Amino acid sequence: MSRRRLPEDATTFVASLARSRRAGAPEAVLGELRRVILAGDAPPGLAIPCDEVAALFEVSVIPVREALKTLVGEGLVEHRPRAGYTVARLTSTELDELYVVRGVLEQAALSAAVARAGPDDHDRARSAHAATAAAIDDGDGRAYHRESRRFHLALVVPAGMGRLQAMLESAWNLTEPHRPMAQVPPQERRSLHAEHERMLAAFVAADAVALGEEATRHHAHLRHTVSAHATRTDAAEPGHPTAVSP
Repeated sequence: MSRRRLPEDATTFVASLARSRRAGAPEAVLGELRRVILAGDAPPGLAIPCDEVAALFEVSVIPVREALKTLVGEGLVEHRPRAGYTVARLTSTELDELYVVRGVLEQAALSAAVARAGPDDHDRARSAHAATAAAIDDGDGRAYHRESRRFHLALVVPAGMGRLQAMLESAWNLTEPHRPMAQVPPQERRSLHAEHERMLAAFVAADAVALGEEATRHHAHLRHTVSAHATRTDAAEPGHPTAVSP
């Protein structure tokens, strides 16, 4: 019996998993599926071929489906009866809503973070800021997306608010398959980066009021930018891949 031919996107997805797989280890399936989705290697709506993933990890399809059920709970994967598992899609309204949530959670942590931050925290924020600048100069949208997130988290981590940070990262993860910041034009990235510069200055100066004001302006700009440039999936698009394996 001939092996079925996968869509190109699904083949690329499986190949991405292959780069760091651990054969025969069911516990590796969840982490690797999550890693590839959060890395942006699985576009929204992509059908996840359960049989091929199972074959790759040299496990039965059962741990693959269990891993996907966990990712459904995290909001990264969707499941429809008789249609199978796909990478979650967001409408424009849902994407904007997640940016509102992120802004609120970040604001809630900034004052405490400023009060508790020390030289090492300042250095981590400076490092992320410098890496973001390098990504802009190199025209590397993938690195810009990654380092922009690292910068924002560097401002929040010193607060020591573990549950809040977990909620922030969870909301952030839901937007990752869409890679919204990687789609922002170069000039707009520089404008957002200039706002990061002012946020960093206030953070290092331990000026919680100034940081809060700069963060508020930045998030308003960020929401507008994402709304204008990020690709959303308000409805199924022509040629949208269908699930391969339920």
